[in-house]
Amino acid sequence: MTDAELMAAALIGLERQRAEIGEKMAELRQRIDGGAGQAARKSAEVDSGAATPKKRTMSAAARKRIAAAQRKRWAEIKKAEAVPKPAPAPKKRRISAAGRRRIIAATKKRWAEYNAKKAAAAKKSAKTVGKKAATTG
Repeated sequence: MTDAELMAAALIGLERQRAEIGEKMAELRQRIDGGAGQAARKSAEVDSGAATPKKRTMSAAARKRIAAAQRKRWAEIKKAEAVPKPAPAPKKRRISAAGRRRIIAATKKRWAEYNAKKAAAAKKSAKTVGKKAATTG
């Protein structure tokens, strides 16, 4: 085989692959657009390479057994939720009269100190404003 024949054979093979890819793309577009009928099944068979497995069915007796077991489980869960354990109410803490008096006294003391500092700062700022007015005037 010459180089030209080899390239021609490769070209034919690639064109065949391109045609197959084009067909698959057309099938996918058809499935996307809503034509999910015959083309969808055909492409699934082509992609998987095997027939689709049979759908498994369950007997009516087996479904009844499973449903009964599930109802039993739910009944146990609901019964456990229906009987809540009562939480003991926390004891309410109360302050004694002496403790209350101590708190009131400390609060009054803090406010007195705060107001005294505030008054001293106001007095000091009034003096500095007066001195500045006397020197500039």
